[in-house]
Amino acid sequence: MTGTSSAPRTREAVRVNTLVAGVERELVAVRRHLHAHPELSRMEHETSAYVADRLRRAGLEPRRLPGTGLVCDIGPDPRELGRRRIALRADMDALPVTETSGLPFASVRDGVAHACGHDVHTTTVLGAALVLNQLAQDGLLPVGVRVIFQPAEETQPSGAAELVDEGVLDGVEQIYALHTEPKIECGKVGSRIGAITAASDTVTVTVSSPGGHTSRPHLTGDVVFALGQAITQVPAALGRRMDPRAGVNLTWGTVQAGRAPNAIPAVGTVSGTLRCLDGRAWERAGKLVEEIAEQALRPYDVEVDVRLDRGIPPVVNDERAVRTVDAAAKDVLDPGAVVLTEQSLGGEDFAWYLTKVPGALLRLGTRSPGGRAYDLHRGDIVFDERAIGVGVRVLVRTAQMAGARRR
Repeated sequence: MTGTSSAPRTREAVRVNTLVAGVERELVAVRRHLHAHPELSRMEHETSAYVADRLRRAGLEPRRLPGTGLVCDIGPDPRELGRRRIALRADMDALPVTETSGLPFASVRDGVAHACGHDVHTTTVLGAALVLNQLAQDGLLPVGVRVIFQPAEETQPSGAAELVDEGVLDGVEQIYALHTEPKIECGKVGSRIGAITAASDTVTVTVSSPGGHTSRPHLTGDVVFALGQAITQVPAALGRRMDPRAGVNLTWGTVQAGRAPNAIPAVGTVSGTLRCLDGRAWERAGKLVEEIAEQALRPYDVEVDVRLDRGIPPVVNDERAVRTVDAAAKDVLDPGAVVLTEQSLGGEDFAWYLTKVPGALLRLGTRSPGGRAYDLHRGDIVFDERAIGVGVRVLVRTAQMAGARRR
């Protein structure tokens, strides 16, 4: 399987598919090397060096970024009259997860694994760079392309936000990326206009009082009881104060208070994530959480501190960019290869790029036909490697088509 179930629609697509077929075997080997040697956020030194070496061997001139990560420009110089630049982004970091897939190329590093498919992302954008370079040499690339290999997608502060501050989007008109989707069949891609992922913040509510004996709760603020009210009342009230169409969700993940069953502790905390599909609602929701928490716990004679750690905004796909991706995928794959993907309340720092330039994130199907639908961030996840060639085809053709269109 190559992800192409019918003949390409244009001669440009035929050329792209031919070039991709010539590097697919090498790209699978690249992916397996990256998969076996995962590196955590901001530690992607070996990965950066490995990718840079392969780009140099292709005659390109990658530029290493401070710390980890790299960028590389391909094709026409956008300073030439009428030229523009499109960017393609891959994230490189792995997760602190123990791999249990049983694959022969499983992670050799204890407690670290590519459980989110960033090895696939890196390989796919590397493959796109190699093919785009060949097209540029053949005079078939109408636009400059910048490939961005980004560190630290899985942590806060975000690697994408830092790269934007460092100017990686200077001269870039549009940006595109893909993300593995183990619920979509290999050979297909999922797209969506508008919000495709959610904003994600961390909320921590700290409750304090002098503490005391559980036999005399009336003599102190009952921290544990107050935390219980925060756990139930804050999400409930938030859901009634926000437009439900904004997709606001506050879910708690940790609760910490006390150690003795007969003592009321002096301090306790509850923390979780605040997620939202709408950028404007995201701004309002953060302020409301603090207001609601203070109001809900006021009767319980405790001090309340609400800390909101801003994470990332939602990924909001540009309509024209999505239509470009859809057209590209249908051209190099087949008309049925594009499916509407669902919105996710997960966060993705590609959103920071889209606050500066239009673009789109697409879902790359990685489920073997008829096979198991995994969830991301699991140690046992397996990706169908044939998706790599599919992703390269789509990204390359997207760059060509985006470069040929005027916004």
